Amino acid sequence: MKEIKLLLKYMILLVVVASCSKPTQEQSTSLNNNFVTVQNGAFFLNGNPYYFMGANYWYGMNIGMEKGGDRQRLINELDQMKNMGITNLRILASSEGDENQSFQVHPTMQTAPGEYNEDVFVGLDFLLQEMGKRDMKAVMVLNNFWTWSGGMPQYLQWSGKGAIPYPQISKEWNKFTDYSKQFYSDEKALKMFDDHLRVLINRKNSLTGLAYSEDPTIMSWQLSNEPRGYSEVEAYHKWIKATATLIKELDPNHLVSLGSEGDSPGPDAGISLLKDNVIDEIDYVTIHIWAQNWGWYDPAHPEEKFEETKKKVTTYLTKHIQDAKQLGKPAVLEEFGIARDNDDYSPTATTVWRDKYYQFVFNEVVKHAQENAPIYGMNFWAYSGGGRPAAPKEFWKKGDDFIGDPPHEPQGWYGVYDKDQSTIQVIKEYAKKMNVLSTKVVAENVTQ
Repeated sequence: MKEIKLLLKYMILLVVVASCSKPTQEQSTSLNNNFVTVQNGAFFLNGNPYYFMGANYWYGMNIGMEKGGDRQRLINELDQMKNMGITNLRILASSEGDENQSFQVHPTMQTAPGEYNEDVFVGLDFLLQEMGKRDMKAVMVLNNFWTWSGGMPQYLQWSGKGAIPYPQISKEWNKFTDYSKQFYSDEKALKMFDDHLRVLINRKNSLTGLAYSEDPTIMSWQLSNEPRGYSEVEAYHKWIKATATLIKELDPNHLVSLGSEGDSPGPDAGISLLKDNVIDEIDYVTIHIWAQNWGWYDPAHPEEKFEETKKKVTTYLTKHIQDAKQLGKPAVLEEFGIARDNDDYSPTATTVWRDKYYQFVFNEVVKHAQENAPIYGMNFWAYSGGGRPAAPKEFWKKGDDFIGDPPHEPQGWYGVYDKDQSTIQVIKEYAKKMNVLSTKVVAENVTQ
């Protein structure tokens, strides 16, 4: 009789799980085909909740190139990250510009409108192939509000809007943001980007033979890195809707995310987590936290502001998680970082305060996740692996190692090197905690 009762309970539980875990979006994927899905405001992978420790690894496709790359370095760094417990990488899947463009990655994927460097494409093929071997998932960044991958400024220059007003030269950021925000209403630039999406998403991997649209290594297509609307909010929202809809039409298998910071502390950035992510075509929300960039932290005097920094980060993160819950969507803290000690950009500089900050941020995310708040992953910025800056605190130049700091920013600022063992130990510790959460069975998640 006891066995019969247990069997009945199990059958009832199966019915509950089946009814409660019905996907919230139409997808051609199932529960057990290795695609990450969103159901009832949560990430799932093969029937289980999907929590992850991740890294930003934007330059992966460039060192994955057979010609001009460093495939052995890529393999080593993927193995290093896998050993840390990292299962998710946020990577560039597009870059634009000719060889003369400044403050950006070289070589680029798209050298002119509709003209491609196949070597870079094959580098992306190789990166995805190697990630797939290690059961890692990729967030594919498709555009950029900033200059470091070409992005919106490059499309605007191609469309005839004049030279890009690089803020690294003029020191006038307002001129640059006024330029870049034109993208959302520039029909020529928008068409170039849409045409590129069709090429990219319809691509067949030259090494695996698998279409990108059918590759479960890809977790999501991300519209842009840190898009901002500024005074063009209406056009910005129209672009989000149109682009996300196009991606869903081209590829119903994968998730779509925006890639924005959330609610930037600045009042004029024209971004809102609630308003920007409300449409059905956006599957989950993204959060970025930049304590030093936003004036919350001074690495030259960490003792003076560290406790205040922690309070501001806690408030910001908690508010955004609450917004995600209101939208009924999972959240990812996909960018955060902090400088090395004493504002020293040298790879030999210590990381005492960075380690404390990482531990604090990781712990906040894990705590929320353990309390069943809708936050499922975090990607620190960024992994530099075996790369080293040619000239710390200077801008990147062609021929320099790729590291976690993008070309338009001082090299050595935020990247984590393969020799930063104290930081790596913190990452390992919290990767274990996140990965343990992924072992929760569907029934447990549904009934809580």
